[in-house]
Amino acid sequence: MALWESTKGEISQRTLRGLRESILDKYTSPDSHSKVLSFAKGFLTFLAKTRREPQFTSFEPYLDMPRAVKERKSVTGRIVTKDDIENILAYIKQAENRGDIDSERAAQYSALVIFGAFTGQRSEATISKLTTGQFKEALGSEKPVIRVETLQDKIKMEHYVPLHPQVTTAVQTILGDRKNDERIFAYQSFLMWAKRQKIPMMKFKGHFVLGDLRKFAEQHGDIIQWEQSNRAYILTHGVSGIEWGYYRHPLPDPVYDIYMNYWGKVRLS
Repeated sequence: MALWESTKGEISQRTLRGLRESILDKYTSPDSHSKVLSFAKGFLTFLAKTRREPQFTSFEPYLDMPRAVKERKSVTGRIVTKDDIENILAYIKQAENRGDIDSERAAQYSALVIFGAFTGQRSEATISKLTTGQFKEALGSEKPVIRVETLQDKIKMEHYVPLHPQVTTAVQTILGDRKNDERIFAYQSFLMWAKRQKIPMMKFKGHFVLGDLRKFAEQHGDIIQWEQSNRAYILTHGVSGIEWGYYRHPLPDPVYDIYMNYWGKVRLS
């Protein structure tokens, strides 16, 4: 009916444009637009076949759906600040003072938070799998970096992660005489504890989750203008191109030097 009202049997650029405009005005739903315009296109195909006149299909572009306006992706509302990280560390200390957790557990939790915040490593894929031996080896160097193995990274990328002086201090308190193959952090224990505590965050309505440590490293990296190549390598984020796969191979000392040039003056109280 709509096809006949708009064309009166005349198939031309003018009548089909009029048909398209009338359909877009009459219906508000994109599904309705698509259904009616597809029917009209189908009718042109039918005419081309039954009348053996292929030129009918040349009018199909005048019945195309309008281009969808892509919804703009909003900037994340989950903003994690230095104050948030310091508040989490203070929360752990308060729990220790109240006797809710013992001093060993508090040191474990604090070390995990400090390491995660300064390095931005993924919590489950990397932090939960790091071993005591990796840290012992790193702490024996003047410029300490741990070598994250392929099976300890989400995208299976071996990479070096510099240890900020505050990280080395925190980790040294939990090493003790533990065996090299032991996991360094009490990941599962802290994960469950943090879920129960529901530690509030300052810039949005929500509670702390372990992924916020990585977000802090990324977002604070913007504040201190952390160099993009060094950041991408350490976080293994945005490193899937040919340039990274075939040409770049950062060495531990330069990775440490560049990192410390940006993060060296940062302190978490």
